[in-house]
Amino acid sequence: MSIDIKGAARIVASVHGRQDVSDPEFEKGLADAVLAHYGRTGLIELYGRFSAGDGPIDTMMRRLIWRSLARRCGAGLQVGNGAVFRHPETFEFGDGVFIGAQACIQGRHDGMCILGEKVWIGPQAFLDARNLVMGDFVGWGPGAKILGSTHSGVPADVPIVRTDLVIEPVVIEAWADIGTNATILPGVTVGKGAIVGAGAVVTQNVEPFSIVAGVPAKFLRWRTDSELVRAAEQKNGTMQ
Repeated sequence: MSIDIKGAARIVASVHGRQDVSDPEFEKGLADAVLAHYGRTGLIELYGRFSAGDGPIDTMMRRLIWRSLARRCGAGLQVGNGAVFRHPETFEFGDGVFIGAQACIQGRHDGMCILGEKVWIGPQAFLDARNLVMGDFVGWGPGAKILGSTHSGVPADVPIVRTDLVIEPVVIEAWADIGTNATILPGVTVGKGAIVGAGAVVTQNVEPFSIVAGVPAKFLRWRTDSELVRAAEQKNGTMQ
């Protein structure tokens, strides 16, 4: 049996980055009420009841609990089933953030995790979010990872896992797109509008509007028309 797949590629309009977002009016009051009743510890325990389901009540309760626990949470948050978190009190989310199924966002009690508007985090992603900032409209591929810290390895006469942690900030600037199973290492900044290829290991900063790939990731080329975009932004003083 042969299957003709000629012409199978299609171009369709994106959904996540374009849709308007809002929450039901009652949710804000309900979020305040459950936080007052259960407290932060109780809400984390309650989350387990709703973490795995796909129904409308499970979906709403995941959003409501994340909203209650986060430092700041915009409208339209979507949290997939099995998504987990640590230290959500350090999270700040813009409008329209999507967290995919089984994603893990690991904060730290004295850290900072900021996700801008319309950020899309793919399923099974892992974000070491102890000092993390993502700009607006970042796309984060399924299984992609951020490592925000490393052990110092000093002194050498003790196990590495017992040596001090060095936490370094990771910044993913607006419009960047991170490929499936890519890994961003501590201290890296991925520039605005950059593309990181699938499976890449990014060990150093990525220039805005560039494309990098490989292990370790290396510069491949500039995005189409990127030099014109960069020149216009620099001329207008809007380059971030």
